[in-house]
Amino acid sequence: MLGAIAGDIFGAAYEGNPLKQDGFDLFGRPRNFTDDTVLTVATADALLSDGDYSAAYRRWGRLYPSRGYGAWFHKWLGDPNRGPYNSFGNGSAMRVSPIGWVFDTLDEVLAEAERSAAVTHNHPEGIKGAQATAAAIHLARIGATKNEIRREISARFVYDLDRTVEAIRPDYRFEDSCQGSVPEALIAFLDANDFEHTIRLAISLGGDADTQAAIAGGVADAFWGGLPERTETEARDVLDPALLEGVDRFNAQRGPESRDLSRRSAQREAGSGNTSIALGVSPRSLPPVAVALKPPPNAPVLPW
Repeated sequence: MLGAIAGDIFGAAYEGNPLKQDGFDLFGRPRNFTDDTVLTVATADALLSDGDYSAAYRRWGRLYPSRGYGAWFHKWLGDPNRGPYNSFGNGSAMRVSPIGWVFDTLDEVLAEAERSAAVTHNHPEGIKGAQATAAAIHLARIGATKNEIRREISARFVYDLDRTVEAIRPDYRFEDSCQGSVPEALIAFLDANDFEHTIRLAISLGGDADTQAAIAGGVADAFWGGLPERTETEARDVLDPALLEGVDRFNAQRGPESRDLSRRSAQREAGSGNTSIALGVSPRSLPPVAVALKPPPNAPVLPW
């Protein structure tokens, strides 16, 4: 899931300042993490514990209350009795990446992605955005080629993935709905040559840069079998100890076999031979993530 987190961190540096080109230095601006990272770690926490997404999102959101949450989510965060609010925003997609890494079958991934979305984003488009993102990650992880991912996501979710970033970019503007941002983020991955190119393409759309880079980065991480060393190091350097422990526990419990499989995606895309696809692990059998659920030093604390 570090691919999604890195996408958030590098994308946030360009939020609100569209570049409309992809030839920029990815490391050229100060970086920080946003709600996309916090809630991605919360999804992993829920998967590795009791599966209660609502509780995990509230717990982690309250630890990091000033990370750019949407207005409706912020209201939900502050009211333990508030239910889902029929959102189709892309918040459901930006936090879903861990689900694509741990389930055995696409049907399981789709069901769990819906569960994670529905606690807040229970509009059909909000659920679809989460499912499409998790499905793309799952397919990349188990060895699907880009063409196979494109066909499956297009057919199942009726997303137009036959466009290119170059064609989309000139007229594209900030858009935070699932239906207006998830397909474009997936196209950034499909058009890219490697992980860092994926992030630059997602940012170059000139839209919701952190979230679209998080969505694209999650798929790219699965497809190319990890992040370049510098990208990973600089992303990890931004995270505090609680978030880092959440990331590391998830990766440790998930095991190395998933990343071995995803490396074969790129090999298969290059025509280097047949891919033998094995199945992953069931997250419900894994022990809870032992994160220190306390605010980092000097973090504001909400009154609940």
